[in-house]
Amino acid sequence: MISWVPALALMLLAWIFSAGLSERLPIAVWDQDHSSFSRQFVRMLEATPGLAVQSQVLNAAEAQWALQSMSAYAVVQIPPGLSRDVKRGIAGEVVLMHNAQLATHSSLIQRDLRQVVGTLSAGVEMRALAKRGTPNQVLQVRMEPVRTSLVSLFNISTNYEQFLTAALVPALLHILAMTAGAWAVGRELRDRTLGEWAEEATGGRPVNWASMLGALAGKLALPWLSLTSCGLLMLLWLTVGRGWAVPGSLSWVGVGLAALVAVSLAAGALIAALTLSLRTALSGAGLLSAPAFAFSGVGFPLLAMPSSARGWALSMPYTHYARLQIEQLQMGAPIVQSLPIVSGLVLATLILLLLAALGLCRGLKRPDKWGAR
Repeated sequence: MISWVPALALMLLAWIFSAGLSERLPIAVWDQDHSSFSRQFVRMLEATPGLAVQSQVLNAAEAQWALQSMSAYAVVQIPPGLSRDVKRGIAGEVVLMHNAQLATHSSLIQRDLRQVVGTLSAGVEMRALAKRGTPNQVLQVRMEPVRTSLVSLFNISTNYEQFLTAALVPALLHILAMTAGAWAVGRELRDRTLGEWAEEATGGRPVNWASMLGALAGKLALPWLSLTSCGLLMLLWLTVGRGWAVPGSLSWVGVGLAALVAVSLAAGALIAALTLSLRTALSGAGLLSAPAFAFSGVGFPLLAMPSSARGWALSMPYTHYARLQIEQLQMGAPIVQSLPIVSGLVLATLILLLLAALGLCRGLKRPDKWGAR
């Protein structure tokens, strides 16, 4: 759980999002117009990189089945008489039936359909005006009197590999590290070897908080080294290996990742030291680490959360690391802006390790608690 399993899980994540961009999402077309205009519209849909006309349905039952069976993520309905209405100058309407529960699929399909409909509508209007003798320069101004200039500052191509994989890798390591910390300490309690471990670590001298702190750091060193190495190798693959130009400091992100793994291990060890139970420690580690990504502000805006949820999110170390990673890997922020995050993670690690050492010193006096599952 601290060697090849994390490496395999990280490679699986990288493989899932390796395509980067979502393309050729399957849709179905319900053409009730059966005109040259509707066929042109279908060809434009098929030519859009983000869409793939998977099938053409003949009635409402087939459209419903296509959506419910998920053979198509959306159905585009071309109503009867659409071409006739367009020729008469009457506004036509194309209906998109989609499953909004699949938020990513739905938003991408809506975006591409709007572009196709907008292009088709502009072409129809420009041909009509040209037939009336309107000059081309006037046509361009009349068709778009007000233009929107959209400037994407970061992740211009909306690459999901840069957005999701880079965020999910440390989230997974956070879960594994907290579990490893809880297991490393909880196993000594489960096997009733806490006293033997402490005696061996201190060379038979009396155990105090300082010696216990050193013993705990030594026990967590191997999981920290292994999990950090897996994370750094994956970070290098996602950036250098995939040709991703990093605007900020990649090495500073590596330092932050190492600090995140350290604080996660310390937090897991603290839970085990306080509860003196392996089962409770593993449950607590899962409870705290599993929802960390959902509360980090990467998937759902942090400022849109209720104050209680935002407070919980800000108490989680992954939230702060995710901000550091976005600042450096995508935004190119100066290192001084991310310095408080790394400092905070290191300080939190030291405090949690100290509290865990004090908890284990207390646990040495409670041998009746040892052996609990």
